[in-house]
Formats: sequence, structure tokens, C-alpha cells
Amino acid sequence: MATRVAIDALGGDRAPDEVVAGAVEAASGTIVPVLYGTPSLETSGLELVECTEAIAMHEKPADAVRAKPDSSLVRAVRAVGDGDAAAVVSAGNTGAVLAASLLHVRRLPGVLRPGIAIVIPSRRGPTVLIDAGANAEARPEHLVQFAHMGVVFAEDVLDVRDPSVRLLSIGEEPEKGNQLTLEAHALLAEADLRFDGNTEGRGLLEGEADVVVCDGFTGNVALKTLEGTIRSILEALRSEIRSSVRGRVGGLLIRPAARGLRARLDPETTGGGYLLGLKGLVVIAHGSSSRVAVGNATRMAARGVEHRLVERLAERLPAARGEARSSGARSSGATVER
Repeated sequence: MATRVAIDALGGDRAPDEVVAGAVEAASGTIVPVLYGTPSLETSGLELVECTEAIAMHEKPADAVRAKPDSSLVRAVRAVGDGDAAAVVSAGNTGAVLAASLLHVRRLPGVLRPGIAIVIPSRRGPTVLIDAGANAEARPEHLVQFAHMGVVFAEDVLDVRDPSVRLLSIGEEPEKGNQLTLEAHALLAEADLRFDGNTEGRGLLEGEADVVVCDGFTGNVALKTLEGTIRSILEALRSEIRSSVRGRVGGLLIRPAARGLRARLDPETTGGGYLLGLKGLVVIAHGSSSRVAVGNATRMAARGVEHRLVERLAERLPAARGEARSSGARSSGATVER
């Protein structure tokens, strides 16, 4: 049976043209993208659900969701909550996607806060970074649950056996970090997880862990730093190759390897991240997504449905919630040395 994926056609810096083109590229016998946008939208044959409003990137998320119930973003997210679509993809205002999801899709029982899970193409294989931007502020028990959600994602979607977990911090030693990471380290060490301690930002592309956990502020800064660095290095390599005859000749020789490297490292290859912890599947794409990224994000959404990611999280997270809360209660009076 084909998977219906709701697409916020008006969300993102390059909407609607690139969003529609990406949805068209992703359409297949098993994936049915459904566009949510204005009546005048050119859909290239895809189904259109007409909306009268759009939420801009600069708008305050909660206010915009309440004030614009007929926006493409809210209507697309609501389609998942109402059962009209199996998943939703939006490259629009991340905060608004989160607010609309909490309102219309709602959290799974036992989930404290949803978190954005992004796949980082590390040297040793895919690494799940969670939270990559949903929660600018978090408590230690939230990070424990993010770790559990990341493990389920790694096992059920990425086919990683017995995923290792690390905590993103400023040093590998347990005593390194701010109060949040110090307390989270203590809870993670007691959790039913394969916790291997802290990791530094420089280890993300090395693949030191299958799941790296952090608060959303730290995760988003780390993610955008990685993406900017990768993009700058690839562009610098291209410029060097074009700068001389010798460089162009060498470029011909390394072209297959360079293309493979670019395909592996380019953020558009993944397309976006899952907003885990909800009763439905929500994929948040990059705000600057091209048609390639939108197409890949749509396929990613369908893949999450195929792997029953939401159902697997629902089965396994209530116990993790109890573990996080009991660990939090045991540590609430503890004093952690800096």
C-alpha cells in the first residue's frame, strides 16, 4: 500500500517551486506526496489540499500556529493527526512545526519532550544526533529519554545492532561539562543503555558513537557548524581543482571519489530529521532545502512509516520514561563536582 506524505508546499526559503519539484521527484508507486498550498499552486499533477495562509520563517511559532490554522504548515501537520496522511514533511519554521505537532499530532504516552534526530554521515557509519534543535533548554532526564529514542531509531531504521551512546560535551572525562551534562552523564551511566561516556564535537564525523545525545541548543549549533564546514571544504576543493590546468587534470582522476564523498557528506542527501516522540511521523527539512533535499526528506518520511518507527517508540519508551524519572529522583539531591 502506498504511503501518503503531506508536504508543506509553502514552507522553506525556496518554496514553493523547489518543494513541489522535490515532491514530484519522490512520487512513486509506493510514495504519494500530497501538497498543501495555495489554490494557484502548480502541482505538476500531484494532489493539492488548498490552504489560504502561510507561516513565515520569522514568525513566533506558537502565535503563528494559533493565528493561522489554515496555513499550509498547520494543515499538513494536522493531516497526520487526523489520519489523512501517514507522515508530514516541512522545510518551514521549525518552531512552528514543533508547536503544530504538539497540538495536532501530540506526544506519545510517556514522552517528556520530542527531539529532532539527525543522521550524521560519520567515517564509521551513520551517527544519530539527538536533540538537533527542538529543545533549546532541557533537563537531564530529557537527555536520557532522547538517548532511548535515538537507540530505537538506530536499531529499527539504520539496522545498527546494540547501538552505543555518548553524551556531547567539552571533554571526554565525566567531570567535564556544564551542570546539565554533568547530571545527564550520571543518569545515563545508570540507564539501561550501552553508554560509553562523553564525546567531543570533533568526534561527530569520526563516528565515536552510534547515538550522540545533547540539548537542542548544543545540537543545533554542532549540526550547523558541521554542515557549514563540510560545505566550505567541498567548495574549496572545487575551486582548487578549477584554478589550474594541473588541478583540472587531477580533478578528472579523482572525480568518482569526489562525487562519492560529496554524496555521503552533503546534508541534502539525508534531507532532514525525524521529530521523535510523537504519535505520528514528522520530518523537519532544512530551511534552505532544494528539490533534492525535499525529495530525500519525503523518502525518509516514507521509510520511517515502513519501519513502523512511531509504533516501535510507543512500545519501548514508557519504561524509559520511568527509568529517567526514578533516576532523576535519586540524583535530585546529589552534588556534582565541576
